[in-house]
Amino acid sequence: MKITKALLLPALIGVMTLTMYSCKTKKMATKPAPAPVAKQAPPAEEKPAPPPPAPVAPVEKPDYNFSNVLFEFNSSVLKTASFQILEQAVVEMKKDASVKYIINGHSSSEGSADHNMSLSIDRANSVKSFLVNAGIDAANFSIKGFGQRAPASSNDTEEGKSLNRRVEIKVN
Repeated sequence: MKITKALLLPALIGVMTLTMYSCKTKKMATKPAPAPVAKQAPPAEEKPAPPPPAPVAPVEKPDYNFSNVLFEFNSSVLKTASFQILEQAVVEMKKDASVKYIINGHSSSEGSADHNMSLSIDRANSVKSFLVNAGIDAANFSIKGFGQRAPASSNDTEEGKSLNRRVEIKVN
């Protein structure tokens, strides 16, 4: 029996596969009909409102009140009690690396004026070395020795002499 296209076509309406036969060999040709695919849009996600900007912390102004860097009699070696003061000075100095400082060394009235001048310069250099080793640029410092010429207290008492063996760090 021979099937013709005219007979086959009405029977295949709505069918997705079309089969054709020939006389000598049976060959099957399949051509799927494209099915329309309706894509649904994903449900709209509600995005949360962006958080408000974080408040900008005010830039803390450095505290340049560095005092109480004291020394023992006839010594330029830093006292252990001075380390905490100098470490705080480093924290403050790192807030603004462009600031220049003057390190003023002082001594009590004991000893000769020349010796006290040399000692006051050595004390200022000890403080500078500590600060530079802590990461502050050496170019930010200048040194000045006062010897016994600018006492903070009277040299008449041992307590007063102790307070005069000092280094002060000032903004230049």
